[in-house]
Amino acid sequence: MTSPAPFRALGAALILAIGATPAIAQEVNIYSSRHYDSDAELYDAFTDQTGITVNRIEGGADELIARLSAEGDNSPADVFLAVDAGRMSRAEEAGVLQPFDSEVITTRVPPHLRHPDDLWFGISQRARIIFYHEDRVENPPRTYEALTDPEWKDRICIRSSSNVYNQSLLASIIETHGEDAARDWAAGIVDNMARAPQGGDTDQLRGLISGECDIAVANHYYFLRGFDRDISGLTDGIEKLGWIWPNQAERGAHVNLAAAGMTASAPNPEAARALLEFMTSETAQKHFAGQNNEYPAVPGVGLDEDTARLGFFIADSTTPTAAFSRNAKAAQAIFNEVGWD
Repeated sequence: MTSPAPFRALGAALILAIGATPAIAQEVNIYSSRHYDSDAELYDAFTDQTGITVNRIEGGADELIARLSAEGDNSPADVFLAVDAGRMSRAEEAGVLQPFDSEVITTRVPPHLRHPDDLWFGISQRARIIFYHEDRVENPPRTYEALTDPEWKDRICIRSSSNVYNQSLLASIIETHGEDAARDWAAGIVDNMARAPQGGDTDQLRGLISGECDIAVANHYYFLRGFDRDISGLTDGIEKLGWIWPNQAERGAHVNLAAAGMTASAPNPEAARALLEFMTSETAQKHFAGQNNEYPAVPGVGLDEDTARLGFFIADSTTPTAAFSRNAKAAQAIFNEVGWD
């Protein structure tokens, strides 16, 4: 954990930013689908420097969205935090978020990582990339589009269509190429699957090591976890896995987000704003990203040692993450049409 000194400077800046007004509440309540005990240390530092107590309730994102909907105007929640943009889209559709203006956030977080109506913004990035087994693949595909080439028939492992990561990936392809091209892409992936979709991202990487497939699509941090700890079926043999940052000569790699927003009925909006702005500080960005080997949402923030193993990459900054929500229904319809289980 970073030493408290940066928090003191940041806390002073936050106090100046929100002003010495007696109107600001002395507590802020978070509904969070992040499950890291160390987040408490970060929130404690925020409390030490602002006097605002952070109360946190954790649960699954869908569970928390349902709770917010049921509580309505009586909800005590001020901030909602989820670990993918798809869940933020569901919160948006449920009407449990409100727009809020913050020059701090709009200055620090790039536009494509923010909702166009300021309903939410990214706090860390998670890239969906291509992995391959080096002994069996000499020239791996370097774009998402190349995954449909006949060369990869019966050689690809990828998760089911119900997985929000794949839903967001297809939604981004719809935004880039249109629905017809996205349908062709999804059908091409189905044709090239080595097995019916099963398991999580780690299972796709295990498939590379077991020989069930030669190519896999997974979020980058599932790979890095195999170095951090002993993961059955992954750590032994992980040195044989290579990775590709897709579409580096074009639009860039698809990224999803952990994201945060202010709830529609926030009883403590100014305290919520202070906390949300704090989430974009360098110290908080390093913390959020470092917990899961993710990439910071704020440009210029350094990588933790483990994430640095993969290096920097060109992310897709032309496709707004809000498009994942806009195209979600079309994406699921395409998955159903092409038989992607």
